[in-house]
Amino acid sequence: KGYSYPQGNIKGRSPMNVGDVQESPDGQHRVVMERQLGLLDGVAMIVGTIVGSGIFISPKGVLLSAGSSGLSIIIWTLCGFVSFVGAICYAELGTMIDRSGGNYAYLSEAYGPLPSFMFLWASLLIFIPVTNAINALAFANYLLLPLWGTCLPSELAVRLVAAFAIASLCLINCWNVNWSAKLRSVFLVAKVAALALVIVTGIAFYFVQGQTTRGFQEPFATTSTDPSLIALSFYSGLFSYGGWNCLNFVVEELKDPYKNLPRAIGISMPIITLVYAMANVAYLIVLTPEELLSSNAVAVTFGERVYGSLTWIVQILVAMSALGSLHCNIFSSSRIFFVGARNGHLPGALALISLKNLTPIPAIIVIGGLAITMLIVGDVYVLINYVMFTDSAFLLATVSGLLWLRWKRPDAVRPIKVNLAYPIAFMVVSVFLVCLPIISNPVGAITAIAITATAIPIFCFCIAFKRKPTWISSSNRRFTAACQKVFLAVPEVANDKQY
Repeated sequence: KGYSYPQGNIKGRSPMNVGDVQESPDGQHRVVMERQLGLLDGVAMIVGTIVGSGIFISPKGVLLSAGSSGLSIIIWTLCGFVSFVGAICYAELGTMIDRSGGNYAYLSEAYGPLPSFMFLWASLLIFIPVTNAINALAFANYLLLPLWGTCLPSELAVRLVAAFAIASLCLINCWNVNWSAKLRSVFLVAKVAALALVIVTGIAFYFVQGQTTRGFQEPFATTSTDPSLIALSFYSGLFSYGGWNCLNFVVEELKDPYKNLPRAIGISMPIITLVYAMANVAYLIVLTPEELLSSNAVAVTFGERVYGSLTWIVQILVAMSALGSLHCNIFSSSRIFFVGARNGHLPGALALISLKNLTPIPAIIVIGGLAITMLIVGDVYVLINYVMFTDSAFLLATVSGLLWLRWKRPDAVRPIKVNLAYPIAFMVVSVFLVCLPIISNPVGAITAIAITATAIPIFCFCIAFKRKPTWISSSNRRFTAACQKVFLAVPEVANDKQY
């Protein structure tokens, strides 16, 4: 209220274009986010989100829990297959429920507002800030390593650089969606270059110089037989594949989603799985398992063994790879909070769209602020296990929602309808990943469950309970109005409905 929508074009756009400011049948203008992302943008987003710091951090975690190099390569391949199956299931959900928000939208459609709010709450406190902080810290560490020489970078310097990276990428995502898409393509080139350098160098190290495969002398000699440890090795591997569902979070901004969503998945996932497996083979051609486990930066140790004084090239490419993953995460995760606020599950200010830039500026700022506060992150492998336990639980709930919707709404339009073997197989793996780590890491699992469970009283008091104190509603309205004035933003209006 208090805003009159523009009666002309914005920045030269036609009001009848898909997205931006459109004219409704009654002559009013509607403010929505544009469908600007094509197939190439979708592929770049999936690859850009998945390929980040994980492939340069997780090899140690996978090998540590798997126990042998042979099993670690098998786990990397299986993690890619599991992620591909999950992505196929999400393609059905994403084309059936053509709304941004990913898990949040699908859980709401299948089970109602409480499960979807619990996912939103877990994303707010666990998934998004921790993942973004890990990527930012990885970028800062790899960027500063060449400047510190043989010493480790200063902890304060690492955190300052990480915070600056988060703030800069948030600014770009706030300013222009097209700029953001172009920057993703630039980072994608750096990711491909970094992994290509590792793979080609590893193969050349063996075939050209005649070196033995150091990590494959006895590939299965020390294989772990503890199922809970194998589950933890899957956690580290799946963390590197995290982001395979990122395109589902921005499906409202994807051109022709019925075609481009499954195509982007079908192109991206097999390529990433092959590249990840080959990168780990290259690591273990050059390094022994003991050397890999003793390294805190696998790519740096690999580069020092192969390139010597030119290791800084690998470090810079890895830093750009982590920065690209952070960039894609900020873009896609901000849409979760935007959709949650649009549905009344978060403060209304997070559902505002800038009239000038047509981006959800308040939601992006919140994403950046939360990530910066999480830069106190400690042991990265503990955090990975912590995040992946909660993530696996919600992935299990979401894919089970696919089966529930098949029974609840059998006649719903499904442009893509996957074979039931896919969701069932994915659910079996998810149950394994949720249940077994409770045995090996009960404290972490209980902590994650407790934090997620705090969403229940908050939902009951702030959302389900309609007779809230007046000061809560009035404060929310005043804050939303202030954000409208500061960011020149308005609530989304689409399909003749103002959210």
